[in-house]
Amino acid sequence: MSFPRYPKYKLSGVEWLGDVPERWDVKPLKAVASFNDEVLPESFGAEEEIEYVDIGSVSFAGGIERMETLLYGNAPSRARRKVRDGDVIASTVRTYLKAIAPVIDPPDNMVVSTGFAVIRPGLGLVPHFAKFALQTNFFVDAVISLSTGVSYPAINASEMAGIAITVPSLEEQTQIAAFLDRETAKIDQLVAEQRRLMELLKEKRQAVISHAVTQGLNPKAPMKLSGIEWLGDVPEHWEVMKIKYLANSIEQGWSPQCEGFPAEAENEWGVLKVGCVNGGVFNSTENKLLPPELEPIPRLALSRGDLLISRANTRELVGSAAVVEQDYPTLMLCDKLYRVRFHADLCCPWFISRYLGSTAVRGQIELGATGASASMVNIPQSAILDLAIAAPPIEEQRKIIASLDLELAKLDTLTAEAQRAIDLLQERRTALISAAVTGQIDVRALSKKQPA
Repeated sequence: MSFPRYPKYKLSGVEWLGDVPERWDVKPLKAVASFNDEVLPESFGAEEEIEYVDIGSVSFAGGIERMETLLYGNAPSRARRKVRDGDVIASTVRTYLKAIAPVIDPPDNMVVSTGFAVIRPGLGLVPHFAKFALQTNFFVDAVISLSTGVSYPAINASEMAGIAITVPSLEEQTQIAAFLDRETAKIDQLVAEQRRLMELLKEKRQAVISHAVTQGLNPKAPMKLSGIEWLGDVPEHWEVMKIKYLANSIEQGWSPQCEGFPAEAENEWGVLKVGCVNGGVFNSTENKLLPPELEPIPRLALSRGDLLISRANTRELVGSAAVVEQDYPTLMLCDKLYRVRFHADLCCPWFISRYLGSTAVRGQIELGATGASASMVNIPQSAILDLAIAAPPIEEQRKIIASLDLELAKLDTLTAEAQRAIDLLQERRTALISAAVTGQIDVRALSKKQPA
């Protein structure tokens, strides 16, 4: 759909903004809004309850997505900024640049992180327009250019306050905000549909894997009781046993103090990070450089066919498994991973990897995980080795994996297409906001149209 433009434009005086409609003003944000007006007093009681909003709880499209009820004494030290209805909160941290949201009818005890700038629109700025003005490409780019710091780049609120924005009349601000509310809602609905499709594809993927590694490829194969309640019936010719009878060895690695970046040169040694197996595919870049003053342990280097399993992680990720696809002579196993090697005539490691990711087995792994912290639980070697498995003959295992690879590639292609659709929709959303807020399109008449 094409949109009309304003009849006349003028130079804005701001290089990144270009021309703006003739009757619009361009002002620094501080001229039409105040910043960080209220913080909790030092005397605020530790036993008082707050509704806390962290930076990670705000998204570009969804706004404030969740609040956490906390006693102030248990809240993060950054929980200080008070907000009121009509404020706009905007992240000052570059990692969360698009954590920008209007504050609408907040509870009296709502407090946001000091990682936000709390912008309070004055009489010349409509709060809902302000939200969109702060979400334009131009404003975000200006924040990026003014951010400082290496590991945690951020912008001072005073620097943000000096960034220029367009200021149409109050009536036009209201019209633009109404138009963008309607149009972005349509885009958000399309994005949600694509995300639902991705979830369905994920469920389908899991079902395909689970069926193949517990039922096989032949739907007419005679079945038998496995004798394991959670495993159910299995093909009659498969042998039910524990994984340890297929394994040749299991070991953990070494976790020395490493650099904060991966090994890259051929002669550099790296130590794996536990996340290298997340998603069921081995990622060799998930490693940290071994400092040159430390002596590597060559026996911990990776070989093709090694099955890696996360020993310590969150409950959802612990027990994640992936197979190493090639030799890595200078990449070492870490302490938070198990490496299992199997008898080559009995077992295909790719089959075990898929089996460990199947629905029923994931349930058993999570049940076997121990630890008081939800962010870090552990599984002992026995939780892996004592898992029951119905093992097909080795040649059938290879056929199952080959068939799975083809089927999963199709599902992965559909998932990638859905993600591309989401990316394009989000690009359109951002472009539409920027065009409307900077006056590159005239939406005054369109704002009055009702959705079909």
